[in-house]
Amino acid sequence: MLELTSVKIKKGEDVNLILGQSHFIKTAEDLYEVLINVPGIKFGLAFCESSGACKVRCEGNDSGLKDLAATNALEVAAGHSFIVLMNNAYPVNVLNAIKNITEVCNIYCATANPVEVIIAESENGRGILGVIDGAKPKGAETESDKFLRKELLRKLGLKL
Repeated sequence: MLELTSVKIKKGEDVNLILGQSHFIKTAEDLYEVLINVPGIKFGLAFCESSGACKVRCEGNDSGLKDLAATNALEVAAGHSFIVLMNNAYPVNVLNAIKNITEVCNIYCATANPVEVIIAESENGRGILGVIDGAKPKGAETESDKFLRKELLRKLGLKL
């Protein structure tokens, strides 16, 4: 029997998240090492170990984000999944470095949007099928929208 459910990630509006899948217990330490090298970042992360002790492994430099990451990981409870919650940085600041961690297999999303995780559960465990990341489009971009997009990228320092 296969059961499908969804889990809404709990986070503040200004909190960015990265949700992914990995394959080894050292993921928590490796994610920490990538994140701590970003000046000014505040973060918490949690990794769901799916063999051995099957614990949620948590690290971070902000106790509130660390606790919230652990709470979300326990709700998702999908084997070898991880969640990173961060302030004072964006996923674009760390995403490539996280993808380059040897044991990282997949990134489901990297966003500040509300996220809902679609879970499948069988007698063998739980897995992430995918995510719902924010709202659906409201129409095609206009010239005015394009101007605002470019203005935002320059304000964030991501374009000249």
